[in-house]
Amino acid sequence: MVSLDSAVIARMEKGGKRYEILVDPDLVDQFKDKPDSVEIDDLLAIDDVFHDCKGGERPTAEAVDSTFGTDDIAQIAKTILEKGSIQLTTEQRKKMVEQKRQAIIHNIASTAVDPRTKLPHPHQRIEIALDESRYSVDPFKPVEVQSAEVIAKLKPLIPLSFESMRLAFKIPGKSYGGASQLLRQYQKKEEWLSNGDWVCVVEIPAAIKAELISQVARRASDLEVKEL
Repeated sequence: MVSLDSAVIARMEKGGKRYEILVDPDLVDQFKDKPDSVEIDDLLAIDDVFHDCKGGERPTAEAVDSTFGTDDIAQIAKTILEKGSIQLTTEQRKKMVEQKRQAIIHNIASTAVDPRTKLPHPHQRIEIALDESRYSVDPFKPVEVQSAEVIAKLKPLIPLSFESMRLAFKIPGKSYGGASQLLRQYQKKEEWLSNGDWVCVVEIPAAIKAELISQVARRASDLEVKEL
């Protein structure tokens, strides 16, 4: 359950009355898209609906049933998020925009390379280009969606290439557990050798090659890596 300090107000007006709930801003989009994928206890700071969250004023049970046709807080939350709006203070919006902005920058830096050098762009270069593009970050729109929009605006400003590559890792069996946790999401195939070593082939964005090898090496110092 999200804390009251971190929650934001979702508000809907109907029949001249205002209905509000306190929600986790990070789960709003996910709940809108797939309500069943989010636990209502995770979404709501308080399992209740209000006329005024700050004042603690609650509607009557009759008013809730008349407005929403149910007293199920999950269904009420879904209706408010679908038909209403999110109310943010200036400070909340500023903080959420910056968090989403940094997530977009990280996403692009982790997937794109400079086609001239085949190396990832530094975060600062992407950040400067994002400022130049005058793209307005939406605190609620998914990172993946906004990243695609940002990339379209950045391409005239900095060279971007989205290349993938395959790497083969050979790792001693004793280091399998830690290393496999890092590689599993990219894994295309794997094999155990007769000497107990584990071999796997992964396909990754070229931009994360150095960082991924470094992370795996910290868990399996005697690994072998080959670019395919």
